[in-house]
Amino acid sequence: MHTATDRDRTLRLARRHQGVRSRELAERGIHRQVLSRLVAAGELERVARGLYRIPESPFTENHGLAVASAAVSNGVICLLSALRFHRIGTQLPSQVWIAIDRRARRPALKYPPLRVVRFTGAALSEGVGSHRLEGQTVRVYGVAKTLADCFKYRHKIGLDVALEALREAWRGRRFTMDELDRFAGICRVRRVIRPYLEALTG
Repeated sequence: MHTATDRDRTLRLARRHQGVRSRELAERGIHRQVLSRLVAAGELERVARGLYRIPESPFTENHGLAVASAAVSNGVICLLSALRFHRIGTQLPSQVWIAIDRRARRPALKYPPLRVVRFTGAALSEGVGSHRLEGQTVRVYGVAKTLADCFKYRHKIGLDVALEALREAWRGRRFTMDELDRFAGICRVRRVIRPYLEALTG
């Protein structure tokens, strides 16, 4: 028979912004049945595989990014979600855009909805910044890398979106030309970006 202490400990951990993982409970000697009963009673909800939270937990505007990053540990927030994180442009994506390795298994998540993009090599590993959101480490591409990605994937997100982001980031001095040139090289879009940069700076 499980003690009330196991239940209370589980709920206390789940009240954190990042929620609680089933693995974490197992490490603390809390039986999986405690978790199952709390979910059945509506006191906890499963938001991703092995990740649980209190249903009325307060959200921040980056809640989806935190949950996605907890569930996809090797993923990097990219493209429209990265623009939103950096407060560039007017996009309000309904999905979390996340980059994973070309060979990685596609993540299965009920929440948040994901838009998975497959990167490889330096395009995946370079330009990544780590941020703490809701107690979770969230990896997000920096501004210059995100701009290069937007031009590389302009057919997916729209050239107008990439141009809006470039203009706004340039006005806000959010990147240097050297930074953008480096990532444009990695993403192989130097020729694509060049005329727009010349128009911007001319």
